[in-house]
Amino acid sequence: MNTPPLVLVVDDEDANRLALERILVREGLDVRHAEDGRQGLQRLRDEPPDLLLTDLKMPGMDGLELMKAARAIDPDLQVVLLTAYGTVETAVNAMKDGAFDFLTKPLKRAEIVRTVRKALEKRALVSENRALRDELARALPGEMIGRSAAMRHVLEEAGQVASAQASVLLTGESGTGKGLLARWIHRHSDRRDRPLVTVNCGALPENLLESELFGHEAGAFTGARGRKEGRFDLAAGGTLFLDEVTEMSPAVQVKLLRVLQDGEYERVGGTRTLHADVRIIAATNRDPQQAVDEGRLRADLFYRLNVIAIHLPPLRQRRDDIALLARHFLVRHARRNGRAVTGLSDEALAALQSWDWPGNVRELENAIERAVVLCRDDVIGVGDLPPAIRDHDRAAPVLSFAPGTPLKVVERAMIEATLAHCDGDKALAARLLGITARTIYRREAEWRAEGDAGR
Repeated sequence: MNTPPLVLVVDDEDANRLALERILVREGLDVRHAEDGRQGLQRLRDEPPDLLLTDLKMPGMDGLELMKAARAIDPDLQVVLLTAYGTVETAVNAMKDGAFDFLTKPLKRAEIVRTVRKALEKRALVSENRALRDELARALPGEMIGRSAAMRHVLEEAGQVASAQASVLLTGESGTGKGLLARWIHRHSDRRDRPLVTVNCGALPENLLESELFGHEAGAFTGARGRKEGRFDLAAGGTLFLDEVTEMSPAVQVKLLRVLQDGEYERVGGTRTLHADVRIIAATNRDPQQAVDEGRLRADLFYRLNVIAIHLPPLRQRRDDIALLARHFLVRHARRNGRAVTGLSDEALAALQSWDWPGNVRELENAIERAVVLCRDDVIGVGDLPPAIRDHDRAAPVLSFAPGTPLKVVERAMIEATLAHCDGDKALAARLLGITARTIYRREAEWRAEGDAGR
């Protein structure tokens, strides 16, 4: 049997309190009452209600003070103010501070019932939304939240494979959340109590990556003064997440393949065979089959990694999730930056929905954080968004190339245009292009060398 909603009535006039109580009880509601603000606040602490009906003008603590104190205790509490004609303006201003509605005296039964029902419906909806957000927060990183069919499919797959021991290959553009999903899978696996160790394979040159993964013995190379444990050692019993796995050199791929096939490896410069007890989750922003065809990735390694494949769709293919993610990031960054920003205007939301998000969820979070910091109101407007997003409907320069244009020329034009778009931020430009920042630095060095050679 469902418990009826609890309503607290606070009024210093006995006749009003009793009249309201009779009406509400007949509507099947549970009612408590108090004769002034301080008594009402104590009742509220002792037995939290779903709805507060309070007179605005009372001796001592008035209705506004009571409302603020009550909502400090329960931010989801709905408050309806009872007011005489002369205080209507005050009541309207109170609604801006969080009151649900106000009723003017003399009170009318039909109006009371209608307003109370609407307030209780809102209370139920707010509570349901909060419970859903809390459940999602417990289950998922915020960036993985989504109601779209594409994300539901991803999360269903992840839930099915989490408890298995098989290798997982995550594919998707930069910024789609591959690292977050890897952490989620680890946290829901049988290895959750052991370490999750991450290696960005595209961020290290071949000799350092090999040492980082497998460790090294003293004297293995110049500067190797002592034994160093590798990431396979550190991840023992847990999970090793290999990001940008297609950027590994062929030599390191051979050693990784041996671990996947036989569970064995040696440290760099060592002769003792070690046994690996790790689960491998790998990720790439490339098409892995294309990487195999191009010779970037060994076919046999691909088959070993690709036991279970999960593809994370780009944000432009899951537009249903943009509003949900934007609001999540708004709450996070408003709290983090101490800003009283509470929402997005319809125009701002429309601009977010129509942008293609080449940097995916990561770009969306950056845009919302910027807007929160720059917003001068409590609602983000379209003017608070990054220029590229708010102005994208205007004519933009388009890069075009004649058939037969050398790929080096096309690549340089794309990199330089993206760097200009990102105000020189190489890390952001690399994410948007789906390459590493190291690649951009390397290309710029090559261009400088070519320029010097041509002089």
